[in-house]
Amino acid sequence: MPSYFQLLLLILPVFGVMAIGVGLRRLNWLTPAADESLLRIVVNVLYPCIIFENVANNPALREPGNLGWAPLVGFGTMAAGIGVCYYAARAMGFTVGTGLRTFAFSAGIYNYAYITVPMVEALFGRETLGVLFVHNVGCEVAIWVVGVLVLSGQNLRTGWRKILSPPVWALVASVAVNLSGLGNHLPGVFMAVVHALAVCAIPFGLLLSGATLAEQLFRKPAELVDLRTTVGSVVLRLGVMTFLMLLLAKYGPFSDDLRHVILVQSVMPAGFLPLVLVKHYGGHPLVAVRVVLATVVIGILTIPFWLRFGLAWVG
Repeated sequence: MPSYFQLLLLILPVFGVMAIGVGLRRLNWLTPAADESLLRIVVNVLYPCIIFENVANNPALREPGNLGWAPLVGFGTMAAGIGVCYYAARAMGFTVGTGLRTFAFSAGIYNYAYITVPMVEALFGRETLGVLFVHNVGCEVAIWVVGVLVLSGQNLRTGWRKILSPPVWALVASVAVNLSGLGNHLPGVFMAVVHALAVCAIPFGLLLSGATLAEQLFRKPAELVDLRTTVGSVVLRLGVMTFLMLLLAKYGPFSDDLRHVILVQSVMPAGFLPLVLVKHYGGHPLVAVRVVLATVVIGILTIPFWLRFGLAWVG
């Protein structure tokens, strides 16, 4: 079994790329004006390529259990996280207008892609990585339906339109190719282009995440730590929800690949997507930044510990 130090070395490069994004924004080499264009490239081009590459010829995704359970688990764990954090925030004294919905949304969403993808691939390989992408479809549904409804009160119609994105269409196409057996017959030139774009997806996403975080880091650094928000988000995201998801991985009726996906997702800090969505839907950006910053900083230390515990307990 990997030691704590080996697992720490596994995750440090991920956060290192994020730190470079922070530096690029600080130097004004990655400007806010470029964010929207780069985000569109990541979401609409690079991320669909990494999905297609890892799903189109994946034996693990020919198992009905993985195709059925994975998105349900993604939706359920994300929706449950938002719900648990909502009622916990009320108990901590948050109210509507002072960050209740923003806290629930930010702390309830774990980082299901940019940090998770390199970790799953390094620990368990490409077959499990393909299961991760199917699982993440359920996460997307939960964010755009449950999450956005909690954050803004928008209707279901708006949420469902957001779900039908290029990554989802790429997943549908790649699952069809995989089940039909066409994955072995795709032209080598085509797959070489897909691979070249796929390897850019996570580094670009991490750079953008770091740049987005930097906007608040250097704007009002004295306001980045708030005892209630900081401690509450760490306890909930990196304690309560981690343990509940590990229980699910241990005792749920899942394949080993899906158990491993749940294991890695369970130890993740808060996701970076709320940093963008909270501002767009009129929430409290500072609350979201406090949640993300606290769980990322503490997560660097807790992720190896929880991973080591989970690998021994879940298997």
